[in-house]
Amino acid sequence: MKMSNKNKMMATICLLVLTETCARAEVHVQVKNELKHGTRMNVHCRSRDDDLGLHTVDSGDAVKWDFTPNFWGTTLFYCDVQWSEDHSIWYHFDAYNDDRDYRRCHFTCRWMISGNGTLYGYDDVSGYWSWYPLIVIKS
Repeated sequence: MKMSNKNKMMATICLLVLTETCARAEVHVQVKNELKHGTRMNVHCRSRDDDLGLHTVDSGDAVKWDFTPNFWGTTLFYCDVQWSEDHSIWYHFDAYNDDRDYRRCHFTCRWMISGNGTLYGYDDVSGYWSWYPLIVIKS
């Protein structure tokens, strides 16, 4: 039985969707505290569906979690971090944004708050740590 062009196209689309769905492997995220002088850092990460809670992270330690990005490519996890003596100042960043991170950190997204309070993210493709902005928020 011969397949029509329409059926071939539908089969190709189904195969592509199935391949993309299977390729959406679990992603591991870590946010590491590399602040100076043993400074502890508060981290609160969440998505639209999951609140990972507030964690206090000692210097040199990290908060970690795993998830599987959604089929639609819209997964977003974001974090608020705080480490200063003024507990009303928090900093915000996107820990996983599917548009930005699907290729950059396909399996592991590593973030680091450096000694001077700068955010760096590791790029699996280039093999380098890159600077990312922290957005200041007040509580």
